[in-house]
Amino acid sequence: MTKDYSKRGSQGSLLSVLHGAIDSAEEVLEQALASGMADLKVEESGTVISIGSGIARIAGLAGVQAEELIEFPGGITGIAFNLDPDAVGVIMLGSDEKISSGDRVKRTGRVVDVPVGDELLGRVIDAAARPLDNKGPVSYVERRPIEREAPPIMARSPVTVPLQTGLKVIDALIPVGRGQRELILGDRQIGKTAIALDTIINQADKDVICVYCSIGQQGADVAKFIGQLRKFGALEYTTVVVASGDGPPGLRYVAPFAATTIAEYFMEQGRDVLIVYDDLTLHARSYRELSLLLERPPGREAYPGDIFYLHSRLLERSTHLREEFGGGSLTALPIIETQAQNIAAYIPTNLISITDGQIYLSPDLFQRNHLPAVDVGKSVSRVGGKTQLPAYRAVTGDLRLSYAQFEELEMFARFGTRLDEKTRATIERGRRVRKVLTQPELKPLTIPEQIAVLLSVTEGLFDPVEVEALPKLEKEVKEAVTAELKVICEKIESGEQLSADDQGAILDIARRIVDDYQSSISQ
Repeated sequence: MTKDYSKRGSQGSLLSVLHGAIDSAEEVLEQALASGMADLKVEESGTVISIGSGIARIAGLAGVQAEELIEFPGGITGIAFNLDPDAVGVIMLGSDEKISSGDRVKRTGRVVDVPVGDELLGRVIDAAARPLDNKGPVSYVERRPIEREAPPIMARSPVTVPLQTGLKVIDALIPVGRGQRELILGDRQIGKTAIALDTIINQADKDVICVYCSIGQQGADVAKFIGQLRKFGALEYTTVVVASGDGPPGLRYVAPFAATTIAEYFMEQGRDVLIVYDDLTLHARSYRELSLLLERPPGREAYPGDIFYLHSRLLERSTHLREEFGGGSLTALPIIETQAQNIAAYIPTNLISITDGQIYLSPDLFQRNHLPAVDVGKSVSRVGGKTQLPAYRAVTGDLRLSYAQFEELEMFARFGTRLDEKTRATIERGRRVRKVLTQPELKPLTIPEQIAVLLSVTEGLFDPVEVEALPKLEKEVKEAVTAELKVICEKIESGEQLSADDQGAILDIARRIVDDYQSSISQ
């Protein structure tokens, strides 16, 4: 291959040297292609300018795209997050201790993805799908990106089937439907995770897949949670995704998105899935930390302006699909922490507006040992009432209103005002209702057991009994109804209406137990 460079003017000698080098390179390339090396590929690389606190700045990578995966030495990866003119800001998805300035990095051409499939059930993994349970490598069907579009409106179906938590106060007064997003919020250490744990345990034999995503929790707490799942056999149908508090903030940021992608696989297979985010307050703080380190503009409470969009695009992926799109459902129970009962703070108000209702836990109820400490007055389910079984609607129709009236009357009675007989009777009934709504941890109840107890207390059968004796009577009523009225129990679970005769049969058993108790103490 020869070319004429004689007409290049006074710089002909210099140009001839340059073009000679080009000709040599062309000859080398032609020889390589002729030798069968046509599969050569070009990799775009860059150089680490600075690194620390889970953030790296990279020079080069002119063609990098937003949220593209960047590979560092040692197999560590990161996400291209800030595409600034002079450098690329990268969120690290692993330890940066062995990476230093001057190291070479390269593009991968793909976004962050996670493995999905039935093989992930029973496994404990981190946000990058690395195993944490000493059971070997994670097997999977395929890999899917962690950021996916939410199902369109036309692919969604109404929420019609209840998701039973096994907790009387929730299933009766704040019901949750499959495909709903129900927020759990309250101050720290008052039982938010306990509600999620009971709900997961209660899904045994209900054909519901569970995904628990731990974000920034202490290792001891996560280990205890997993131990309880294993003890009750719930780990068999649960995948646990852990992003520890002492790990890179980048892993805490991607953890809920990775867990949602894992859950979506089962939903698209036509399965019902429950996902728990524990908790999104720490997720928001991790995102704020990353954004400030990347020098993004801070907004209210130093959170970046897109913090609302961060959680809305995450929770919008929870839904109930129409039959032609698989018919599965993804129910979300996000957990957030309030400070000094301030539900009007930035992150709580964001998530309250995104979700379909909230379960608020009160420190006052917790201190008085009314567990679970659910504040019925501040809790609401905007969708689940339409999914509630007919037996609940027949029993608890006026329970919420009467309970709210009782709480107001009880507060009024503290001032020592003389009360009429009707008001005193309302307060005494309310105290028994509140006692019945308390429930020990890790002991979820079946639907017939809940109906039997709630019907007994709403009809006033427990009114003559002192409050301290109710746990014993409640246990006897549950055992007797499930043992003697199996046909009625089957009707309740199948969603049939509870007839007057059915209610009478349940009340007869409860009345007999109360009478036996009163005769025993009178002797």
